[in-house]
This record gives sequence, structure tokens and C-alpha cells, in this order.
Amino acid sequence: MGYRFAFGRPPAVAARGMVATSQPLATRAGLRMLELGGNAADAALAAAAVLCVAEPMSTGIGGDCFALVWRDGRLEGLDSAGPAPRSADPVTPVAMRGPRSVTVPGAVAGWAALAERHGLLGLDACLVPAIEAAENGFGIAPRAAESWQVHGGPDELGPPPRVGDVVRFPELGATLRRIESGGPNAFYRGPVAEAIAAASWLEEDDLAGFEPRWVEPLRIGYRGTEVAELPPPTQGVVALEALGLLERSSPSLASRIRCATLALEDGLARVRDGADVSELIDPTYLDRRRQGQEAPVGEPGGGTVYLSVVDENRMAVSFIQSLFEAFGSGVVAPGTGIVLQNRGACFSVSGAVEPGRRPYHTIIPGLLLRDGELLGPFGVMGGFIQAQAHMQLVSSLVDDGLDPQAALDRPRFRVDGGRVRLEEGLWERDADLEPLGYRTMRETDSFAFGGGQAILVQGDALIGGSDPRKDGYAAGI
Repeated sequence: MGYRFAFGRPPAVAARGMVATSQPLATRAGLRMLELGGNAADAALAAAAVLCVAEPMSTGIGGDCFALVWRDGRLEGLDSAGPAPRSADPVTPVAMRGPRSVTVPGAVAGWAALAERHGLLGLDACLVPAIEAAENGFGIAPRAAESWQVHGGPDELGPPPRVGDVVRFPELGATLRRIESGGPNAFYRGPVAEAIAAASWLEEDDLAGFEPRWVEPLRIGYRGTEVAELPPPTQGVVALEALGLLERSSPSLASRIRCATLALEDGLARVRDGADVSELIDPTYLDRRRQGQEAPVGEPGGGTVYLSVVDENRMAVSFIQSLFEAFGSGVVAPGTGIVLQNRGACFSVSGAVEPGRRPYHTIIPGLLLRDGELLGPFGVMGGFIQAQAHMQLVSSLVDDGLDPQAALDRPRFRVDGGRVRLEEGLWERDADLEPLGYRTMRETDSFAFGGGQAILVQGDALIGGSDPRKDGYAAGI
């Protein structure tokens, strides 16, 4: 990918509603639901389902999902991440790929929960665009094609396509049709569940017993803006702690790097399924932690999709979904087209698989409020970079007053072990950072810096942006 920062596109502007995703087909699917009279939940579901088809290296119905939903002045979180098998051996070495890296896929149950609680059109209607794309075919977009070429993929999906190739997933289309007619039971019970269990170390009871959760989001104030994230098992608190530390400092590049490093260190030590991490964003702790010493933090990689939707009633959905690494575990449930996630690899953070529990979870949706009203949903996908990228994006929006597109266009850093990887556009800053003790690396791989979406309310209008590191766009009606 060539130099990206010479020219930027303007932000999207709309009056009624807006969708921002990483694939054109997904953005169009979301808009289609809004045009049919659906709300932000319907649009998010349609877009998420299409992303499972059009960006299969990053997401799929064999993965997990999370969401933040703002509706009628109330904010709530959807946690639909699945656990390891209850029968798993806790002393088994953590598998990074393959059948023993698979955890229960939560995405389909999460879709159903979101549709039931907040949607207007029904999950079946929201799946139609994805079914059409899987069965009739879609043109593979440039960044998705490049990722597929770089990472390869399961043989069952065919050879990696090139830009503009038409791709079809008939088995996945048939599975989506099962879900369209039978709801989540068609996934978690019966032939599909049997195929998932046969291909992995999951048992059918693990699938049948899964239920998503509605949870209370974590929040912190940042320079007059309230930032919301999800609690464990996600790393949402890491983004909030980093912002809390940054508010006590200057928003310089060196300060952002230091705050990200301190918060990542705390997150890797403290974030666990069911853990109380409220201390990490307590003002007294933040005042003390700001004086602490940084330690190198190393994290595995990963891939994800994120999308934002705001409708004409200013209901907002911040939605994220993932297989973790490219094509997840690399395992496809026979006859279903379902690529299973390798989220179990994240048990490496705690050092051992925990039977029946969820690992440290990288994927985090974000949402901004101001004066008790919606400012907008935002998120940055890309494995473990997400928390530090959330901090960078929020700082760009709040501290620098950038519009969502300009904030997403801005080059990023990535704290990674004892190094700070700098994206092109920050390369000249290594001379400023190295005297402060940072070992910098001029990174040429733009995939390492994720990709985000954001929509903000501005008066009576919506202003949105979509990351140039991905294929998508923001658009409205």
C-alpha cells in the first residue's frame, strides 16, 4: 500500500442516518435496512452478516461479537463471547491455531439477542443481503484480497482470490438460510452444532448451553467527553485507563505512548473473565499510576471487523465481531462454510486454558457521550492494538478537534514489546522519541495498525469516517 497521507477524503455527511463499515457491501446492506424502515440495530446486524461473507479472513459466524447500544437516553452493552469447553484440560498448553484453539462462537446468539431486544425488522430480514452475497457472489475488494493473499486461508474456501475476482460461499449461504428460518437454534443445536463439535474440541452441550449477556458498560470522563467501553473479558478498561492517564498529562506523542504502555501493562495483568477492574479507572489510582515506571508489553496479533450505525432517532450501535487471527483457527466445520475462531489463543495472556471460561478478549466497541447526550460510536479493529488505537482516536477527536475521517486518516503508533512501531507519517518522530528511551521501528505494514470507523452527531447532522486502511466507507441517507 502506497503513501496514504498525501491526500484524504472528506468526511461523510448525512441528516437521517449513517452506516460506516470496512466493506462497501456491508455499508450498503446497513443503509438498505434503514431505507426499509429498520433502525440502527437492524442496520448493524445486516452489515455484520455481510462482513462475515465479504471479509472472511477477519470475521465470521464462527466468531464472537460485542456491542454498545444507545437508545432513548440509555446505554447498555452486549457481551456475546463464548468460553472454552467445560471439559478442557486446564494444564494443556495453549493452542494458537487448530481445533484446540476454538472457543464457543458467540456471534449468532449475539445477533439474535440484539434483534430481539432492539431491532424492528427481525433477524431473518437482516440476513437477506448476506445470503444473497454468499450465494450469488461478490467482488473481492483490494485490502481483503491482499490480506487473503498474505495469510492464505482454509482449503475449503478455495484459492486466495485477486482483486475483482467474484467469490461465492454456497455452504455458508445455506447455513445462513438455516439461521434465517430457524433462528440461533439452527446454529447451536442440530446438524450445524454437530459439525462444529466434530471439527473442534467443543462438545454439543457447550454450544447448546451458550447465552449472550447484557452488561453495564464502563465509563470515564475525558476533557468534557464521556467515553464508554465494555468490561472484562474485553480490554475496554485499558482504553479508559490510558485516557485517564492522558488527561493527567499533555496529549503529546510521547505522553500517548507512555499512557498506552502503562495501561496495557495493567490490562494484561488484571483483565480476566468476570474480574472487577474498576480500580484501574479510579482517580486516586490514576494519579498514583501516572508516576509509575513503564515495562515492555508484548501481545499477539489478530484481526477483526468493526462498524458504526446511527439512525434518524439517534439510536446508535457500536458493533464489533472477530475470528481473532486471520481465518481464526483455520478449521472449517464440514459442510457449513463456517470458519471457527481461535480466540482460545488469548488464554496465553493468563498462561493456561480455563475450562468453561472466556479468555482475555481484544475486541472492544467504543461510544462517546457529551452532556448526557450521544456524541457517537467509534472503534478501531486490529487485535491487541485496539485499546491503544482507541486512545489515539479519542485524543484526535477531543484534543485536536478533528472530524472522524481526519482522525482515522492520522498515522498511528503501536506499542509492541520493547518497541514502538511507527506508521508512515510518524517516521520523522523517531528522533524525538529515541532520546526518551523508546526503541522505535519504521513499520511499512499498514495492516499492523488496524482500521476504524466513527460517526459523530453534529447539530442536526451526522459526520462519519471510514479508515483508509480498509476497503469500506461511511455513507448516509
